[in-house]
This record gives sequence, C-alpha cells and structure tokens, in this order.
Amino acid sequence: MKKVKTFFKDLLVKIKNRYKQISVVLYIKTNILFITYVLINLINSWLLRIVTMGNLFSFKAIISDLAFILVLGSFAYLLKPKKQYRVLMPLTIIMMLTCIINAVYYENYVSFASFSLLSTASFLGDMNGAVVTSLIKIKDVILIFPPIVLFIVHTILKKKHYYDNVEKIERSKKRFLNTIILGVLMTFLTISMMQSSDYSRLKKQWNREYLVQRFGIYVYQINDAIKSTESKFTSMFGYDNAAKTVREFYEEKNQTQNTSQTNEYTNIFEGKNVIVIHAESMMTQNMTLSFNNKELTPNLNKLASEGLFFSNYYPQVSVGTSSDTEFTFNTSLLPASTGTVFVNYWDRTYEAIPNILKQKGYYTASMHANNGSFWNRNVMHKTLGYDKLYARDTYDYSNEDEIIGMGLSDKEFFRQSVEKIKKISEENNNYYLTLITLSNHTPWDDEDKYGDYTVNYKYTETDENGNTVEKSLPYMEGTDLGRYFKSVHYADEAIGEFINELDASGLLDNTVIVVYGDHDAKIAKSEYRYFYNYDFETGEEYEKDDPRYVDVDYYNYELNRKVPFIIWTKDSKDNELLNKEVDKVMGMYDAMPTLANMFNFDYTYALGHDIFSTNENIVVFPNGNWVTDKMYYNAQKDEYLLLKDSVVTDEEIEKNKAYANKILEVSDSIIVYDLEAGEQNEEEK
Repeated sequence: MKKVKTFFKDLLVKIKNRYKQISVVLYIKTNILFITYVLINLINSWLLRIVTMGNLFSFKAIISDLAFILVLGSFAYLLKPKKQYRVLMPLTIIMMLTCIINAVYYENYVSFASFSLLSTASFLGDMNGAVVTSLIKIKDVILIFPPIVLFIVHTILKKKHYYDNVEKIERSKKRFLNTIILGVLMTFLTISMMQSSDYSRLKKQWNREYLVQRFGIYVYQINDAIKSTESKFTSMFGYDNAAKTVREFYEEKNQTQNTSQTNEYTNIFEGKNVIVIHAESMMTQNMTLSFNNKELTPNLNKLASEGLFFSNYYPQVSVGTSSDTEFTFNTSLLPASTGTVFVNYWDRTYEAIPNILKQKGYYTASMHANNGSFWNRNVMHKTLGYDKLYARDTYDYSNEDEIIGMGLSDKEFFRQSVEKIKKISEENNNYYLTLITLSNHTPWDDEDKYGDYTVNYKYTETDENGNTVEKSLPYMEGTDLGRYFKSVHYADEAIGEFINELDASGLLDNTVIVVYGDHDAKIAKSEYRYFYNYDFETGEEYEKDDPRYVDVDYYNYELNRKVPFIIWTKDSKDNELLNKEVDKVMGMYDAMPTLANMFNFDYTYALGHDIFSTNENIVVFPNGNWVTDKMYYNAQKDEYLLLKDSVVTDEEIEKNKAYANKILEVSDSIIVYDLEAGEQNEEEK
C-alpha cells in the first residue's frame, strides 16, 4: 500500500513539475519579443556601468533596472501582439540613448549627465563637428545594439507569422497585470534594500556615481528629471526652513571663525586693477613637466616663481564644468545640485566679486571669443555684476589661420583684448576684467597650429662609423594626452605673450594678474597609465607585474585634478609676501574670500575661507567627496586615503562628513531660494 501511495505521490510531483515546465516553455514561446526587450535593455544598462565605472556586477542596480524595464514595458500588453512592437521599440530607443549619452558624458566629465543639460543642448551648435564627434569613443558604440536586435527579432517573428499564432493563445490583460505586479514587487525589493543615506542621496542628487551604481541608470535618470523639473518651482515651497538653515549656519560660522580677522595680506592690493585669466583645462601637473629638456609651461612657471602660487588648488565643478568654475570663483558658493546655475538659476541675486567691486567704483567686464549664448554667459554675466561681456561678435574672425578648435586662437584673442583693455583703462580709474580662454578645450586636434613643441623622446646614439645620430621614440605622440600637452604649451605661450603686451602698453603698473585653471582635462586613466609607465628603452609600456609600474587608481586620478592658482604683479618677485608657494589645500571657493581680504571688500555668504586666515582647510566637492591636508574622502564608497604620514580620528572624519553635507545643503538653499536677495530685502526694510 505504501508503495502505491509513494508511486502516486511521485507521479503527482512529476505532473506538477511537468506542468510548470510547460508553463514556462509556453510563456517563453509566446513572449519572445517582450523577453528580448527586457534582456537587451537590462544588458545595456549593465554594459554602461562597465564602460564607465568598471562596475562588473551590482545586484541592487540590476534589480532596480529590471523593475523599471518591466513596469514600462508592461503597457505593451494592452495592445495586440503584432502592435506591441510599436511600444517596445520607442522605449528601447529612449533607454539606448540614455545609456549612450551617459557613457559619452562620463567619458569626458567623469560624471553622469543631468536631465537639465537638455536645456543646454543648443551649446552643441556652437561646437564644430570635430569637437562633438570626438566625445564619442569606440567602446560607447556597443551600446547601440538594443534597437538593432529588437528590430531583427521582430522582423523574423513577423515573417514566421508568429504574432498571428500568439494572438490565439495570449491573454493580454492578464499578462499586463502579471508583468506590472512583478515590476512593482521588484520596486518594493529595491526600496527594502535602501539605507537611510540612500534616501538622502536621491533627494540631493549630487552623488551621481553612487546613484547609478546603487539604483541603475534608468532610476537615476528619472530621479534626475524630477529633481531638474523640481528646480523650477521648489522656491515656492520650503523657503522658511531653508532660510533658517542658512541663517543658523552663518551665525555659527561667524561665532567660530572671526571673518573680520586681519593678516599680513589685508588690503595689500586695495585700489589696484584686476585682470583674471580663466585658463581652459589647465592643470597644475603641467607645470612640473618637460619634454626633451623644454618646459611644458615656461610662462606659468615664471609667474608662479615670481608671485603667489597656490599649488594645492582644486576645482569644484559639477555638470556645468567651466561655468561652474566661473560661478564658484566669483561667489564662493558651490555648483547647484541639479542643473547648472548659469542656465537654471541665472535670475537670482549673487554676492559676486564683480557685483561687489562695482560698488567700490570698479568697471567690470568679461571677455570671451566664443558665442555669448554659450553657457548662457550673455545673461549670467550680467547677474554676476559684469558691466559688459565682450563676446564673439566683438572680435575679428576674418583670419582663418587664427581659428583653433572652437573659435579664435588664444594668441589672437589676447592680442585683440589688449586693445579693448587699453580703452577701458583710459575711461576708468579701476577695473576688474575676466578673460576666458578657449584654445585648450578638448579635443586638441589642431596640432599643426600649436607650434613645433614635441612630446616624443629624443636621444642620441653613436653609429658604427662613430657619428652621433639623433633618434626618437614616439612616447606621447599620437595620444590624447600628447595632443593635450601640445595644446597646453600653445596656451602657455599665449599667456606669456599677453603679459608682455600688457607690459609694453603700460597696463601692468597698477594691476594684479590672477590666473586659474578652470578644471582638469578629464582625460582617461589609461592615458595617464601609459604616460607614467612608458619604457624609454623599448618604447613599450611596463606590465602590471613590473616593479616600475605606476598604477593610476581612483585616488591618484582625483588628487591629480589640481589646477594652478597664481596671483602675480609686475614687482611681486621683490616682495617676500607676494613671492612664495602656498601648499595648503585650497578649493575654488576659497579664491573669493582670499581676494576679498587683499582688495578690502566685505562678503556675507562665502563658503570658502581666506586661505591666510585658516589653519585647517577643507575642500568639499559637489559629489560629496572632500579633501584636507590629511586625507581624501570618497563619499561614494565611504572610504578614504591618508595623505603623507597623517593621523586622523574617527571623530574628525565624522565632523568633516557632517560639515561637507551641511555646506552642500546651505549652498543649494541659497541658490534655489534666492536667499541673498531675501537678505537684501530684509536690510532695505
């Protein structure tokens, strides 16, 4: 009897399993198009994380992406099988474009694209074709496969009359319901795995790498779209809480830091003119390099050796790149957490250097040989307090030989600008001018116009007849980094010629020259690995197991992003105060307070510090990372690298983490809620 029961029990199990197998097989056979749609888009988002962050596997991101793909695709089941392609193909194209845009953006800016950048897409029209196409790398092309695969599968199914056969079997509404329920369950699973910090990061949206790594590209992009749209109307809500947060922050700051403290640099430049050179993509590392015994940046090196050189100066840019630098340098605030200040928050009141100096009787102007609409400068520069923007329409473009990359060459730009400065000098007692260079902008393709500077390795050998023969190895020739170096040398030459022309015109006698790099060149780590690991004996690259191999890891790359910041006058080399290197860690937002102390003007909302009045400085980046003289903290992974032989306590780290989060919140509140205008209105009352 037991044997009979066991037999029937086993038979029932087999039948049940067989039924399950049949159900699964039947589902697959009748849902080929939908399954293809799910797999190709899931694989593409996975490939994106590989080509950008090198993230091979992230279970949480996969679940999140899958939930998104299922929920969106489920609506295709509301149509008949032969019409579902009309829904699935557009969705696939949108997700493919999302992946490609983010891959290209990450390749060039080491961050993920913001939805708000769609409003700046017109800027691409100001770039020539070479600049745009150079942004796309070969590895990004693999991300275009989903629509191709879906089209091929759809075509095959159509030829085999698949849809007609499926239509007899499929219960569309039931499958729609089952699919959307599965997608919702996946969503709840994603939510259940979230930590408290994840909610904060989604809300703030500044730690983009973490969000893509944790939630996948699709959820990140939807969240970014919401946050970017939110920026249009959030100022209508939460004003009181934001104002309270900002007020309490500055009250505490004023209590703990004496902002009226004077030092040996106080008022040292009062009454002098200021010419600021915004040096496109200029990095501090360039100033340490030579090729074939020729300095890469001899003119910047000269300025640094004769003036104040801040050698540990970091840019703090987000998606706005150059425009973020202009904003932070002039206001001592950080870039906006969503969108860009220049495009999304131009209609605010800002306590900026041009605005402040204008109140002291200065004429303020900016000069840039590109279109004034690029980064919305023609509007935003007025907001910052510039009396005039001398843009492309004020420069002579008739000589085609003087066109490099995106526009007028730096040398010609400076030559024409000197004439403008002469006129400004004749009509005004004091002036504050910003000159924004252009030639050193990616992709650095105009090598024939950069001069004869070479980045190969030249050496001599004695031949069999005893004659000395000059030979060379390619080294950096033909690489992105090599082209960048050639462009850097040209840009440096242009700065040197500009200084000489100012001197010859008598414009340096009562003038302070300020030079800063706007951001790093954003060149791939692989280029730097080749640069550091070139074997000059063989012309090949050191292998990883070679003891001479230098790895360019995350921290090496981040710490190498420093840009030059130099304050120089014609006679600074003879002044001990003005002729030295300052190696204290410093950020772009420290420039305004430091210059304020030197030029004697007051400020209220600066987040940075006068570098000569602070002992322990901290540079906070828009993605939540921060650096001090002791350590570099990676907010994405909650880990850090100690610098030198530093010793830090857990208490010190937690204090800096809290401070970094606070000033990101404060800066964003000031920008979004236009709190500086609110303060001015209160004072007027």
